[in-house]
Amino acid sequence: MIKKVFQYLVLGLGVYALIAALVITFYKDDPQAMIWQDREAFNKRYIAKLSIEKPENLNAVLDYLGSPDLTYAKRVEDNVWQIIFYRTQHVKSDGITTIDECTGLLFKNGQLVLWGPSAYESYQQES
Repeated sequence: MIKKVFQYLVLGLGVYALIAALVITFYKDDPQAMIWQDREAFNKRYIAKLSIEKPENLNAVLDYLGSPDLTYAKRVEDNVWQIIFYRTQHVKSDGITTIDECTGLLFKNGQLVLWGPSAYESYQQES
């Protein structure tokens, strides 16, 4: 009797471990469903992993991070400049997301060229 209970216990733990591994491996986080604290951390981790050697395109960023909190775009000659902002740090509890609470990602013709505090300054200088 004890042997059978032990077998069921081991089988149950094995099934639980398999399900947990599948969820961790295949479940994609949905930034839109996160509370704001978790979303900030999620955005910050993703942005910290960006690399200039392997620049992302706009669609890849939008697919992973979801809709930006703020976005601006303009056309300068033959180039389209777009800056999108994702909230990465809490400043003031007023229910409004402002630029100082976000990290900007600057895209030129859909390719990431700059991110961080200087991205918005560079966007403004393009004319």
